[in-house]
Amino acid sequence: MEKLFKKNETLITIALIIIYVVANSYTMQNFGYTSIQSAIINTILSSLILILILLIKRVKFYGLTKPEKSKQFLYFIPLMIISLFNLRRGIHINNTTSEIIFHIITMLNVGFLEEIIMRGFLFKMMEKDNVKRAIIVSSITFGMGHIVNLLNGADFVPTLLQVCYAIAIGYMLVMVFYKSKSLIPCIIFHGIFNALNIFSTGKSTVISSIILIILCLGYTLYINKKVKS
Repeated sequence: MEKLFKKNETLITIALIIIYVVANSYTMQNFGYTSIQSAIINTILSSLILILILLIKRVKFYGLTKPEKSKQFLYFIPLMIISLFNLRRGIHINNTTSEIIFHIITMLNVGFLEEIIMRGFLFKMMEKDNVKRAIIVSSITFGMGHIVNLLNGADFVPTLLQVCYAIAIGYMLVMVFYKSKSLIPCIIFHGIFNALNIFSTGKSTVISSIILIILCLGYTLYINKKVKS
């Protein structure tokens, strides 16, 4: 299995991206993110990815281990603060308890899936040839991937703003992964950031998107300056 994966790594990585995008769009269009169906489908996808990683013996390679140099990253506290950004206007509860639970389960899985595919499979596949190119492609691909939300009925302007700040988030997370050698902080951040969206009181605005971009780039600049790879 390990040899087969190495031989077809590019093809398998592209296939995983397509499978995830199609599955994510299907669940969103048919069930929404607060349904038990979405929670189950995303949990199954996460489980299958984990099984694949175990079979090809790449747990450490994809950063599913304890991060290095935590002190230099300020113990990832800035990352956790940014993850609370969706609560900047306070907490709003307009869903049933079961909907909130299913949404959180779905979003935690989405956080894992997007990190392991974009920062794990895609970045690590390209890193061996050109690190800078891998960082750029991983960041932009992650951001542009949110365009698919238009197909799920999202409005154009909020989606455009989401693409912009998602690129900044993608850049921040790929640098955290690259320099800490761990994807765990990225997965935790991503899951929390998405999960808390259900408690948000409003859509993203230009100003809030700019603030989020500044926060992400600010922490990334700190990382680039203080942490050696």
